Amino acid sequence: MAETPQEVLQMIESEGIEMIDLKFVDLFGIWQHCTFHKSLIDEEAFTEGVAFDGSSIRGWKGIQASDMAMVADPKTAWIDPFMEHKTLSMICSIKEPRTGEWYERDPRSIAAKALEYLKSTGIGDTVYCGPEPEFFIFDEVRYGQNESKGYYEIDSVEAVWNSAREEAGGNLGHKIGFKRGYFPVAPADTLQDIRTEMLLTMAACGVPIEKHHHEVATAGQCELGMKFADLISAADNVLIYKYAVKNVARKYGKTATFMPKPMFNDNGSGMHTHMSIWKEGQPLFFGDGYANLSKLALNFIGGLLKHAPAVLAFSNPSLNSYKRLVPGFEAPVNLAYSEGNRSASIRIPLTNDNPKAKRLEFRCPDASSNPYLAFTAMLLAGLDGIKNEIDPGDPLDVDIYDLSPEELSKVPSTPGSLEGALEALDNDRAFLTESGVLSDDFIDNYITYKLDAEVNPIRLRPHPYEFALYYEV
Repeated sequence: MAETPQEVLQMIESEGIEMIDLKFVDLFGIWQHCTFHKSLIDEEAFTEGVAFDGSSIRGWKGIQASDMAMVADPKTAWIDPFMEHKTLSMICSIKEPRTGEWYERDPRSIAAKALEYLKSTGIGDTVYCGPEPEFFIFDEVRYGQNESKGYYEIDSVEAVWNSAREEAGGNLGHKIGFKRGYFPVAPADTLQDIRTEMLLTMAACGVPIEKHHHEVATAGQCELGMKFADLISAADNVLIYKYAVKNVARKYGKTATFMPKPMFNDNGSGMHTHMSIWKEGQPLFFGDGYANLSKLALNFIGGLLKHAPAVLAFSNPSLNSYKRLVPGFEAPVNLAYSEGNRSASIRIPLTNDNPKAKRLEFRCPDASSNPYLAFTAMLLAGLDGIKNEIDPGDPLDVDIYDLSPEELSKVPSTPGSLEGALEALDNDRAFLTESGVLSDDFIDNYITYKLDAEVNPIRLRPHPYEFALYYEV
C-alpha cells in the first residue's frame, strides 16, 4: 500500500494505470466519484485537490458558491476490481478552494477534526473502531410509489415463504425459517461462495478481513467481519465494504441492501460498533472497575448513554432505522450497559485480563448511517462523559428482554422514530458543538434536510397496511 503522493504517482506509472477514480462521501454516507485521466493527477491533487461542482451534492453548496476541491488521501489507494480498464481508486476529503480550509460539511473532514479535538484534550491520541455491518442479499427487489399505488416486493431463494413455491428444476426445500439463519451450513446456506468473494474482494481493496457468516434472519441476511482500525480508516473501510458487497452481488445477478429493516417479522440489520481510546500506544479502557473497565471508560459509557438519543440522529439516521429498533427482534433499544449482554445497548465484550482488547460495543448503529458522522458522534458523547465525569449508573446484568413492564419502565430507551432522534439532537447539541467539531449551521442544515426530504414526505403518503386496517371504515 502507498503512503505518500510520490508512491502513488510511481504506482500509476509502474503499473500502467491510465484512469484515477476519486471517491468522496456525501452528507448521508453515499459515495460519489469522478474518474480522471492520469495526466490530471499530480502532487497538487494530494494538497490542493481537484475541482468539482459542490452544488450538485445533496445538502452542500448553493450554485453561487459551488466550486470545491476533492483532495486525495494517498494511503487509500487501491486498484478498483469492478472496472474493466485498470483504475486506481482513492478516497478524498473536501476543501474550500477560496480559503484552503477543510469543508465544514464534509463528513471525513469532520471526523479528522474530532480526532484533533481528542488530542487537544490530552485524554488520548487514537480511537479504534470495529464496525460490524449486516446486510441482506436478495434475488429480486421491486418497489414503486405514485398517486395510485405504493408497494415493495423482495424475494430470496432461501426465504421461508418460498417453501411451497414451484421453482425451475423443482423446489429442493432447505429454506431458512424466521430467526433461524445463524450459522446454518449448505444446502440451507446458499451464499457461501458469494460471501467468500465479497470478503476477498474487500481484502484486495485494502480492508483487513476476518471472517464471514450467515446472519439470523431468513432471506439471505449476512455479515462479513473486518478487523478494527483507527476511526477514519474504519469509516473508509465501511464504505469499501458496502461497495464490494453491492458490486459482487450484482456480478452474481443478485442485489444487496444495508437497509436496516427491509423485511417484516424477522431481525433487521445493524452495525454494532466497538470503540476504545488509546494514548501513546497504551489502551485507556482497562482498569479495576466493573468488567475490568477503567474509570475513564465508565465515564465514556456514561456520556454515550446520556447523549445516545442525539447520537442516534447520526448512527441511525433513516426512517427505516426505527423499524429495526423495536423490542422482540434482538434490537438494542434499552439504554443500559452490561458485560457480555446483547440485550443492552452497550455491551462490554468478555476479554478477560487483556488490556488491549478492552473496549465497549455500541449496538444501536446501523449501516444506513454515514460512518464518519456516526463514529464522531459516539466519540464526542463519550469524551463529554469523561470531561464531566458522568456516572453511567449500575450495569444491568439481566436479560432485559425478560423484564416485566414495570421493571422495563425504569430503563431508558432509544427514540421511537427518526423525528424523535432529530428532536433530541436539536435539544442536546452542546457536546457536539462546544469542541468546534460540529457547528450549529451543520446541525441545523442536517435536521432541516432530514425533515424536509424524509420525515415530512412519509407523512403525506398512505402506507399499504393502512388499507388493511382502515379501508372498510
